[in-house]
Order: sequence, then C-alpha cells, then structure tokens
Amino acid sequence: MDNGAGQTDRVETRNQPSPGKPLIQASGISKIYNHSGARIVVLNQLAFKLGLGETIGIVGASGIGKSTLLHVLGTLDRPDTGILEYSGKDVLILDDSRLARFRNRAIGFVFQFHHLLPEFSALENTMMPALIGGVGKKTATEAAESILVRVGLKDRLTHRASELSGGEQQRVALARALVLRPSILLADEPTGNLDRKNSDHIHTLLMELNQEMGMALVVVTHNMELAELVSRRVTITNGVLQEFH
Repeated sequence: MDNGAGQTDRVETRNQPSPGKPLIQASGISKIYNHSGARIVVLNQLAFKLGLGETIGIVGASGIGKSTLLHVLGTLDRPDTGILEYSGKDVLILDDSRLARFRNRAIGFVFQFHHLLPEFSALENTMMPALIGGVGKKTATEAAESILVRVGLKDRLTHRASELSGGEQQRVALARALVLRPSILLADEPTGNLDRKNSDHIHTLLMELNQEMGMALVVVTHNMELAELVSRRVTITNGVLQEFH
C-alpha cells in the first residue's frame, strides 16, 4: 500500500512465473568486445534456462565469460544481441530507468567484495535496496532486522560496516541482497575473499536460504566445494554454455 509519499508500507511479493514457465529464459545472447582492434566474442548466441528455486554454478577458468554472463543475467550489462525473459517477459525492452527498478525488486547480488558503505551500520546498509525501492522506513527497518538476524548478526545491527570482520561484512552483503526477497540471487565469487571457516559459513547460508526463501541461485565460483552443493554446474566454451560434469 502506498502511503501517499511514494513509499509503501510493505515489502512487495515478487512475481512468480506461470506454471510450466521458467523463471529465466535467455536465448541468442551475444556479447562482443573490441580490444586494440581485435574482436573478442565472449558470449556467442548463448542460451540459458533457470527454474524458480533451482541452483546452478558457473565454473571454469578465468576469462571465459562467467562474470559477463552473470552481469547480463542480472541486467547490469545489456548483451549485443538476444532475449532475456523473466517470468515470460523480455526485460531487455525496458528503458534503463524501468530496468533499474525491475533489477532492484527482482534480483539480489553478492560479489567477492562486499561493497558496503563503511560509515553506515549493518542495518543501514541492509535497508538500502528497500529504501531505494520506495519501501517506507519502518517496513524497511523491520525487513532488514529480520534478515540480519537470520544470517547470524543479531548483535551487530548497529555496528558500522568498518567495525565488522570480513565474514560479518559478507553476511551483511548477503542480507542486503535478500532484504526485498528477490526471485533470484546472483553471486560472483561470494567467498573468494574469505578464509575457510567463513567460506563454509557462507556456503551453508546460501543453500539454506535458497530452500527457505524459494529463490533461484546462480553462483560464479572457483570453489569446487561450493559448486558441488548446487544442483547443476555449467561452464562456458567458445561463448556457449555447456553442462559441466
């Protein structure tokens, strides 16, 4: 419900795909870069499909296009060609402003580096996507507190990001990504900057939250322990997606 000031007093329920429809379906996705006069085809008419709640790992050597694909799926970067459907609707036809609103509401992101605002508290950092999305401050605060407690940071709500350990900072980043309960979480090397103990903790949280929230999960990782936890593993060969066994 809008409160009359452009804000809503609740976190919106995400759109669900129609029965039999995948959450994401991409086709003909190409991404080409020009470097020093050379034409580099990173993604070549690539096709991708993902169901709600499914987990998939994108693995393989550096430089094959894993992060490029993740950025395209997350609408952070537009492909040169192709269709990207979320719940049956091509989101690439949206202008940049509408696409940004869709991305904020429907997609969560976690990166290797947490990208938190160091002088803001864990709670303030986690609230940010909700406030940007027009959620009222009270509701945004409640949603942020709830997910921070879930990721084990009940006693760190008011600590500044700069006062938290690396593992705690990454859990705040995970909470921030999930505060609006997105349909999909995209994670790019989410434990690449953590030690073994904190990596294991994040791995466990990712899989538990996937089950609890019913979100799809796409993770780019060199960590085969994390890759083995997901239901499917793929790699990119000559710009085309292939199942990894």
